[in-house]
Amino acid sequence: MKIISYNVNGIRAAIKKGFLEWLQQANPDVLCIQETKAHKEQLDLEAFEQAGYPYHYWFSAEKKGYSGVAILCKEKPNHVAYGTGIETMDFEGRNLRVDYDNISIMSMYLPSGTNDDRLSFKFQYMDEIKEYLTNLRKEIPNLVVCGDYNICHQEIDIHNPKMKGVSGFLPEEREWIGSFIDSGFIDSFRHLNKEPHHYSWWSYRANARANNKGWRIDYNMVGEALKDNITRATILPEAKHSDHCPILVEVNI
Repeated sequence: MKIISYNVNGIRAAIKKGFLEWLQQANPDVLCIQETKAHKEQLDLEAFEQAGYPYHYWFSAEKKGYSGVAILCKEKPNHVAYGTGIETMDFEGRNLRVDYDNISIMSMYLPSGTNDDRLSFKFQYMDEIKEYLTNLRKEIPNLVVCGDYNICHQEIDIHNPKMKGVSGFLPEEREWIGSFIDSGFIDSFRHLNKEPHHYSWWSYRANARANNKGWRIDYNMVGEALKDNITRATILPEAKHSDHCPILVEVNI
C-alpha cells in the first residue's frame, strides 16, 4: 500500500497550483491531507472522484478556513473514525482515521506553538494524543499515523540546529517525539534514510526553499507491528503546492 501525507496549507489554494494533476501522477492508494482550511461544502468533491478517489473523508475545524484534515482513498475502508472523542482537540479538526483489514491509517495535524497560548495548547494535545494512540494501538497494532507533527526530532532534521528556542525545535518537543517513537512507532523515513538535508517544510521567507533551509516536521509514523513491512519511505520535494511537501511510505500488507 502506497500512502502519502501532505500538509497542503489550504486545499483550495493547492488545487489552483495543480494539486489534482499531481495527485493523479503520484497515484497513492491513500492520501492523508492536513490543513485543508475548508469545509467539504466549499469544495467540488467530484473533482477528487474524477482523479481516482471515490472514497474521501473530511474532518474540518469548527472555525472556517482553519486547520482540518482529510483522507482520500482508492478503495473503501471498513470503518472511518472522525476525531478522537477528545473534545479539546476535535473542535479543531485534527484527527481522522480509516481502517482496512490489515492496516489503519490516521491523518493527524498537530498544533503549532505560534504564541504562549498555542504552545500550551500544543503541549496539552501532545500529552492527550500520545495517551490516546497508546491505547488505540492495543486494539489496532497495525497503525500508521501520518501528518504534520510540527516538531523536528534530531539536529539532522533542521537546517539550523541552533534554533533551540523556537517552537518546533524546543528540547521538550524533541523529547516528546523521542518518547512517542519509543512508545511503539517507527519514523519510517529515518528507518530507511540516515542522510542529512531532507526536509518537508520551508518558510516562505528569505528564499528558504530554493536554498533548502528547511525543517523535517512531517512524519509517516508506522506502528512497530508493521516495522518489517516498510518497503519504501521518501520525501517528495518536487511537489510545490504548499510550504510543505508530501512524504511517502509504502507498506507491504
